[in-house]
Amino acid sequence: MTKPNSCNKGGMGMLLVLFPQDNKSTIADKPKLNFPTPSKSLLSKAQSTVSICALLLFTTLLLFTLSAIPNTPPTIHTPLSHTHHFALHRMGTLYRRGTTSMNTLIVCHVSDDTPLDHFRFFLRLLHRSSLTASSDVVFIFPSPPSTSKFAPIIRQENHAFSSLLHSHFNSTRPKSTFDPNQPVWGSKIRANLSNRHSLSYGSVLSFDATELDPENSLAGFLDRVPLTLRRWACYPMLLGRVRRNFKHVLLVDVKNVVIFKDPLGRVRNRSPDSVFLFAKAEKRSRKSQLTQSTQRPVLSAVVMGGARGVRRLSNIMAVEIVRAATQHKKKKNPVSESVVLSQLVGDEFILKSKNVNLIASAESIPEASSLAAHNSGASTSFSSYAIIQRGVNNHDLNYVIKKQICSSEVDSSVYRDC
Repeated sequence: MTKPNSCNKGGMGMLLVLFPQDNKSTIADKPKLNFPTPSKSLLSKAQSTVSICALLLFTTLLLFTLSAIPNTPPTIHTPLSHTHHFALHRMGTLYRRGTTSMNTLIVCHVSDDTPLDHFRFFLRLLHRSSLTASSDVVFIFPSPPSTSKFAPIIRQENHAFSSLLHSHFNSTRPKSTFDPNQPVWGSKIRANLSNRHSLSYGSVLSFDATELDPENSLAGFLDRVPLTLRRWACYPMLLGRVRRNFKHVLLVDVKNVVIFKDPLGRVRNRSPDSVFLFAKAEKRSRKSQLTQSTQRPVLSAVVMGGARGVRRLSNIMAVEIVRAATQHKKKKNPVSESVVLSQLVGDEFILKSKNVNLIASAESIPEASSLAAHNSGASTSFSSYAIIQRGVNNHDLNYVIKKQICSSEVDSSVYRDC
């Protein structure tokens, strides 16, 4: 897709959010202090003033970050026919230029403690899922050194997958666990497998958090800002700059999730304001079942929906993280993105006021260990599921996936670790 002629004439608007200071709308209860009534009132006003000032400061920093980059048209979608490709005005790293514009953007955040093998198999399976035939893929790393650590794997897996497709084109009946004739790859492939240029695939890029959130907006509110939290301050920049280019967005945690098939069928026919969340899988004891709340926690590792809805949710989450941090300032970085997101889901007023159509499913994403136990371990075919969670007891997951892929003569010839 060619570059748009202009981008957001008139600059950005300012969003000012003021939150009522009643107990129903807060994320955590305020500490109860045994002061006389006049002191309580004074303390309440002081806390209210500090909270509002903190939120205003964060909003100012966020708007400054968004406006720091010149209003240059986004070029994530630059086709191969173009001679120059700049990702968000010369930021980021481009690993592969897409052949055409895509309707879906997959944003994968990669924490620094993600094992290299986890990252490798995530990307390998993402390619084989056929999602990269219909989506642009962006990786968000916490820092430039992390980018340098993971970048070689991106290049290796891109090359290996290209070789895999080439092997299919040069063999009449290749024996492989990968099927390039899946519908999402398009009818051109089925019509002429010998023509590689008939393939359609998206761009693969990466950014580090310092590019998308150069001010580290949350640092003034938290002692430590892990990528699981900082990513919500990165999304407004990324999704805001490409908001006219994509219809659907998938946010995913590389460390904890593996994708085998396209999961976006749940949201493709919904409104652009919709956001779909899975329930968090919980191992509940009998006692916890008796005391559990009616609101089931949601899984923060996978968020998908219309581009407009996901962008609006990311803006709300950034503000809610600040709110949670200011209300827990006496504790040492107690903010959990899963808790904040779950409590936000329960606050219908905020979501409706921001025009977010939230769909909180009762369905959870299965964990690898439970699937392996149910299917007698190594015989498990994980590929029958769209997404699975790695879980905590999954040291054999990479081995099982690798064994299944390398069982094919064609596949084993293109992957170095077979």
